Amino acid sequence: MSVEYRVGPLAEIPEGGGVLAVAGEVEVGVFRVNGELRAYENRCCHQGGPVCTGEIVGRYEAVLNPDRTVAGERFADDQVRIACPWHGWEYDLATGACVADPRFRLRRFEVVVREGQVYVRV
Repeated sequence: MSVEYRVGPLAEIPEGGGVLAVAGEVEVGVFRVNGELRAYENRCCHQGGPVCTGEIVGRYEAVLNPDRTVAGERFADDQVRIACPWHGWEYDLATGACVADPRFRLRRFEVVVREGQVYVRV
């Protein structure tokens, strides 16, 4: 059976950003990605680091010439990621999947909003 924990006002979670909260025995990061809320346990799959305190970043992608050679790079913010501050493991904030190896995922929790307040179900 899950229990709801109040995180705080929805207005305090910026687009492309997040907040940390304690939900019972679990520390969670709640993020707003493309207008949707996502909550993950603040524990990296690699060595248990505080992943939700990491840097929120986009990604770089190659720009190709018509002959498929690389012309350069550009910054793309269509896939927002969080990088664990301990060893740099990156996770897609929309899915919680590890970018380098999608077999690894952050533990995700359900998020609900009522009357402008955000709650996490643990």
